[in-house]
Amino acid sequence: MQFTLEKVDGAARAGTLQLNTAEVKTPVFMPVGTQATVKAITQEDLSGIGYRLILGNTYHLYLRPGSGTIATFGGLQKFMAWPHATLTDSGGYQAFSLSQNVKLVDDGVIFRSHLDGSKHHFTPEKVIEIERQIGADIIMPIDDCAPYPADGARLKASIERTYRWLVDCKKAWLLNPQHQNLFGIAQGGVNLALRKESAKMVAGLDLPGYAIGGLSVGEPLEYFSPALEAAIQNLPHEKPRYVMGVGSIPEILYGVERGVDMFDCVLPTRNARNGQVFSSQGKINLRNEKHAHLNDPIDPHCNCKVCKKYSLGYIRHLHKQKEILGLMLSTYHNLHFMFHFMQNLRDAICRSEFLTFKMHWLSLFK
Repeated sequence: MQFTLEKVDGAARAGTLQLNTAEVKTPVFMPVGTQATVKAITQEDLSGIGYRLILGNTYHLYLRPGSGTIATFGGLQKFMAWPHATLTDSGGYQAFSLSQNVKLVDDGVIFRSHLDGSKHHFTPEKVIEIERQIGADIIMPIDDCAPYPADGARLKASIERTYRWLVDCKKAWLLNPQHQNLFGIAQGGVNLALRKESAKMVAGLDLPGYAIGGLSVGEPLEYFSPALEAAIQNLPHEKPRYVMGVGSIPEILYGVERGVDMFDCVLPTRNARNGQVFSSQGKINLRNEKHAHLNDPIDPHCNCKVCKKYSLGYIRHLHKQKEILGLMLSTYHNLHFMFHFMQNLRDAICRSEFLTFKMHWLSLFK
């Protein structure tokens, strides 16, 4: 993997991430395809919009269809007919989100499957083995994502456990790295001293890239930026920086302002399926009665195929009647919006106009 910085505007960065199967312009938003599919959109449409890097989830793919099954197809990209790059999360977030079915132990995480209650022990070495079978370009180590709020003792245990597991993940990865790139994950909650400490620890392992985990887990937005900055200041300038599970417009803008290069989130697709779409005027609730008779597109300034052809009134009707087409159209539009928002953000950095861009979009997405 090669990461090249092309322009810096303050701390905001425009760069290029060259992976084995794709060239990715940064800052980048990555759609989430947890179970080898980004919900309600085809791979052809994702590629046509311009996406070159999407996510899969190690925990879910391990359970269904099974990482061994994916390996028989030649890896995730061939299995799901996606010709570009992939990143796999490790299951660390599931240890947080499915905490009632999880036990943290010294050498990893013990899951009780949310499907059938079966027991699965994710050690650092096991996670790397699973991700090797899945075959993603960027792989994440197992980590301990502490909840919000958490006291200092819990956060201290989290960063120490995350680091210890990362050391073991790196050893397993280096036995057979192939085309895969292991990123380290820094934790620390909203404790600024622990954020700095965790970032320094993982940065010392000299990995291809670095991620900041444990944000957007319920903390108030005013805690997001200081925690992020405390970590960023202690991560290598020349390596890509990834904030995991973050994807609202304000969070992306605050992240880019501090030097983040990569984001992922289910928000654009989940909101689309629940009747909320994004536009150059802000968020639109498709279920509002005022849209029932509108023959206008979602966004008159958008050139996506949905806005070129379908009216707000029609898409609202589809959502009200729970028609699958409504989910598909709104998902396509939101992902088109997100791709071009990031493209325009990158252009603003290249023109040294990031702050003007940030203030404009923050006024629309509060």
